[in-house]
Parts: sequence; structure tokens; C-alpha cells
Amino acid sequence: MTRIMVFGTFDMLHEGHLDFFRQARSLARDPYLIVSIARDAVAERIKGALPRLDEKERQFAVAACDFVDEAVLGDAELYMPHIVKAAPDIIALGYDQEGEFVNSLKRDLDSAGLRTAVTRLTAFEPETYKTSKLRGLV
Repeated sequence: MTRIMVFGTFDMLHEGHLDFFRQARSLARDPYLIVSIARDAVAERIKGALPRLDEKERQFAVAACDFVDEAVLGDAELYMPHIVKAAPDIIALGYDQEGEFVNSLKRDLDSAGLRTAVTRLTAFEPETYKTSKLRGLV
């Protein structure tokens, strides 16, 4: 079994997210997909507003998805403790994920003693399937 981990807010699940999960699973013959859901405070800090659904509601929705083997809440302050606990073989980043977390990820994984591969997945119709666009926020 190959443990694959992805991250996101997932305030509303749409076809772009489902494709994200499918792409992540396709990275291994025997995938076990772990989805890390951003905590409310983290999502607010990154996106500038609280998600419409709270973290537990978002976790429940993601956990119900057939492509997902495990849905976990991310860390409220640091980001590495729950990654270390999950011990993923692969971390798959979304096409639009960026920032300090992404920039220091490989270094932090190495420092934690994890031999986790990091890859970036491709966009699936981002002009249509992006939460902010679906909500008319951009």
C-alpha cells in the first residue's frame, strides 16, 4: 500500500476536487489516499475568510467521498506533526497550492526523517472548477 497525502480546504466538493483525488490515487498501483482538511483558523488566515462549512463538516464530506481512504484535520499551528503521524510515501500538491508551507515542504520532510516524494498535480478545468469561481467570488 502506498500512502498518498493531499491538502486543501474543500469548502464545497466539486469535480475539480474529485479529479484531484483521482490524480493522486493514480500515482500508485495500491493507493491509500489521506486527505488533510485545513483547520478553520488556517483556512481563514490563508484565504482571508472563514469557510462556509466548519472543519468538521468539511471533514465529514471529504470522508464520504469514494476516492478517499482517510480524512484528517490538519494542524492548527504547525503543519508537520500530522504529516509525520500519517507518514505518507507521496505528497501530491494541487496545481494552485503555494506559499511558505509548499516552499519549505521538502526540507521539512527531510528534517523529520521522512523519505516522502513530493509531486504536483495538474489543473482540471480551473476556469470552471475552482471554489471561488463557483461561488462567484472572482
